[in-house]
Amino acid sequence: MLRISSKITIPDTEIDVQPIRAQGAGGQNVNKVSTAVHLRFDVGASSLPDECKQRLLALGDRRISGEGVVNIKAQRYRSQVKNRDDALERLRELINRALVRRKTRRPTKPTKASRERRLDSKAKRGEAKRRRGKVDID
Repeated sequence: MLRISSKITIPDTEIDVQPIRAQGAGGQNVNKVSTAVHLRFDVGASSLPDECKQRLLALGDRRISGEGVVNIKAQRYRSQVKNRDDALERLRELINRALVRRKTRRPTKPTKASRERRLDSKAKRGEAKRRRGKVDID
């Protein structure tokens, strides 16, 4: 059971974890032992709340396929257990990112004082630039 928050948990039956052979250098260990882990999590068929599902699919993360399946490959460690824990932690972080509600932006108008300060600073800058010109010697 993967605990996302105090109210949201995901049963192990909804998460498909397959051991695979890791890529890259590593000698005999890489050639013989399947230490990497491939995690698949179907968002649509999961027990997550509908609002969370929609936000998760709307994230636009490259790990989420067009069919709504989260694919995570973990091969950071030499141990299959550590890679499994790493993949589950990355899934937890992804779901937590979807749970965060963004504040709605309320458009505001600049205050009268801030507009006056802006115009005063523009006038001062313009005056300073005008003073840089040629000087009349009459």
